[in-house]
Amino acid sequence: MRIALVHMRHAQAGGTERYLNHLARHLAQRGDEVTIVCRSRETTPHPSVRFELLRPLALGAAWRMSSFAKSVEEHVRGAGYDLVYGLGKGWAQDVVRLGGGLHATYLELAHESTRAGWKRFLPGSEKKHKLALAAEARALTAPELVRIVVNARMVQRDAMARYDLPEERFRLVYNGVDLERFHPRRRAQEGAALRREFGIDAQAPVVLFLGSGYGRKGLDRVLEAFGELRRGRADARLVVVGYDSQQASFEKLAAKLGLQACVHFLGGRRDAEVCFSASDLYILPTRYDPFANTTLEALATGLPVITTRGNGAHELIEERVQGSVLENPEDEQGMALAMAWWLDPANLERGRLAARALAEQHSAESKMQQSAAILDEALAEKRSR
Repeated sequence: MRIALVHMRHAQAGGTERYLNHLARHLAQRGDEVTIVCRSRETTPHPSVRFELLRPLALGAAWRMSSFAKSVEEHVRGAGYDLVYGLGKGWAQDVVRLGGGLHATYLELAHESTRAGWKRFLPGSEKKHKLALAAEARALTAPELVRIVVNARMVQRDAMARYDLPEERFRLVYNGVDLERFHPRRRAQEGAALRREFGIDAQAPVVLFLGSGYGRKGLDRVLEAFGELRRGRADARLVVVGYDSQQASFEKLAAKLGLQACVHFLGGRRDAEVCFSASDLYILPTRYDPFANTTLEALATGLPVITTRGNGAHELIEERVQGSVLENPEDEQGMALAMAWWLDPANLERGRLAARALAEQHSAESKMQQSAAILDEALAEKRSR
């Protein structure tokens, strides 16, 4: 087929961006004619993939998003694609993927936790959210829309309830993981080296928090819970990895809780696979993540995962088999108890094996095959119309 994959930003980093690159490469390898429609681009994922750069004049993030969506609408109207697959906030598409969940739900559950005091007064932020909500509603209620791809049933139920959509329009494809990049074998050398670099004893139990946007992903609660854990596990260490402009305020919170000697802030890094391999347990009490990719990355490295029902990836986890799922992201006591249970050596050893076995059911390549089959199905339905 002649297919357009639409996303404003083409890059190598980022969950949606990695999905875009993997899918473009998979479709090109099977012989489809693939065009990535975007505003900015990096290295092509496959020699035969072409790019259509749309860069309408726009000032500020709100108008940049809106003007790109309008340019896409104009472009696809005359481009003659067999199928248009939208991965971002636009409406001119036959198939849309809700990889970021619903913007309305994000605003309700997580937005306040992402903003420092001064950010509340930045001009244009409310306009951006209004435009995003309008684009979302327009996309999901468009009569030409054939399929809606979700990466968790949680997102599907949410979309059906908010927009009164029929169940048969949805298809589920959980996120996938690179099983070679994220592998337990890295623990012996790369993981051990990272521990030595930051002065962490080889035998110390290490809990990892990894994610950009500390507020949304619940680092404040993790620090409180880790303080509780330390009363019974004085040897435990917490490693914090990820980008956040407010990192200093979280470091102050750790110091206020008397944790400065046992919490290591590593900042933003590009070697997530090494960070996982230096750890024993992963915790992500996110307030809202349609499907946090780090969940599968941790599992693939052999780390049990503690997360919340606000993370769509919780649908994969069996309680006390590959991890634990918290009902409430504010439940510090529950986090502390879950960490203590999983850091028991016997529980941890069983969990490592179960975690890797679960991840092996969700390889990135298998998800590309599922996605391609959905696009074939969508094209057949579009032609039948």
